[in-house]
Amino acid sequence: MVGVLLIGYGARECSIADAFSRSPQKPDLYIADRQKNPFNVAIAKEHAVIPNLDVGGIVEFAKKHKDQIDFGIVGPENPIINGVRDEVEKLGVPMICPTREFALEGSKARQRLLLEECCPEANPRFKIFDSKDYASTEEAKKELVLWLEELDNKVAVKPDKPALGKGVGVWGDHFNTREQIIEHFFSIYPSPVIVEEKIDGEEFSLQFFTDGFNLVPAPAVRDYKRAFDNDAGPNTGGMGSYKDAGNILPFMTNKDLDDATATGKRIFKKLGPSDGLRGIMYLAFTCAEDGLKVFEINSRLGMPEAQCIMPVLKDDFVEVCFDMINGNVKNMHFDKKATVATYKVPPTYGGKERVFENRAVDLTKALELKSKYGDDIRIYPCSMEVTNGKTRAMNSRTVCAVGIADSIQAAREISLDGINAVKGDLWNRTDIASAGHIKKSIENMKRLRRMC
Repeated sequence: MVGVLLIGYGARECSIADAFSRSPQKPDLYIADRQKNPFNVAIAKEHAVIPNLDVGGIVEFAKKHKDQIDFGIVGPENPIINGVRDEVEKLGVPMICPTREFALEGSKARQRLLLEECCPEANPRFKIFDSKDYASTEEAKKELVLWLEELDNKVAVKPDKPALGKGVGVWGDHFNTREQIIEHFFSIYPSPVIVEEKIDGEEFSLQFFTDGFNLVPAPAVRDYKRAFDNDAGPNTGGMGSYKDAGNILPFMTNKDLDDATATGKRIFKKLGPSDGLRGIMYLAFTCAEDGLKVFEINSRLGMPEAQCIMPVLKDDFVEVCFDMINGNVKNMHFDKKATVATYKVPPTYGGKERVFENRAVDLTKALELKSKYGDDIRIYPCSMEVTNGKTRAMNSRTVCAVGIADSIQAAREISLDGINAVKGDLWNRTDIASAGHIKKSIENMKRLRRMC
């Protein structure tokens, strides 16, 4: 019997556990969780709650079961950045995630400098503001103003350290005056800040699976980071996502995918090859007027992007993982299906100011949709916990419904059926993968390509 250590807490890890459950090998899952996620509790051979997914706590859980565990896989970024692979592998358990050395999302500044070396054409113009480089706050402000003048204020302001997609401020979305930019800048500074050129275009994510020596891309996925319909409001961890039945999205060209894949390979070559890279390399791109720009590099599957690819993985995921460990990952196969993932979130999420008292969540009706849709629907709890047999929402994204179909719009209908069947004081964006939103993306890319 194969044993797998799975580290995580949300819908992403549920989709990974779900993929393992479809393996003919039926592995035992040993799940280290941040809370009692009801999906994980139900599917795990052994389940442990480790608050904040502390590396020490994870190591103790792995040590307890190391004779039954063949390998481990990590979902969220913080344990990776904090060196969970380095520590667990001391027990003799191979891990599918990069070592601390290759956890690129630990620093956005490092990402920009890396891209400048190997893929400068995919790097927006940027400047790193580190307090150690300035004699005073006033000197840093003076340098910032000069940079804003050069870029005509059209910038994105980012903290160097991970902020789960929520620490970024963008011209035209979060601020419309220089004073607002400066205020946002100093809400981060004196911690290092990256101020980079704002890129007009359409975003997509490309997730690569790697054994450290070979790099295999999954289909492209579109993430919806803004909290509200029509891409309004603050950034979130992602309100939903979609993929098409093929490998590209409706607003992309085959050349976009080829260029994105080539960019991933150049970054990979610059870093390695190295066994320390084993795991996931996830690149977030903007299709821009003058080609692709990379705005983020991550060392794990995306959330919600994972929920759009893991349910349609055709391969035995246990074998894929063994191939990654043994340096043999060459190809991966995905059903030619479209997928749409939609989140339902608490009333306080996305900057809303509301009291959240009744946290009860009932998934019964949503789960019953399996009788209607079969394997074409997935209900993945995220920031939820089960206590005394009752499920309740916590503070972040609560539950994700994934629809699978031959077309994006058919998948969207299934996803919305699932999310609307979730009962509780929760809300969701209504335009995830809508025909109108996709049409707007297509028209925007036509406009940009004409300009080029």
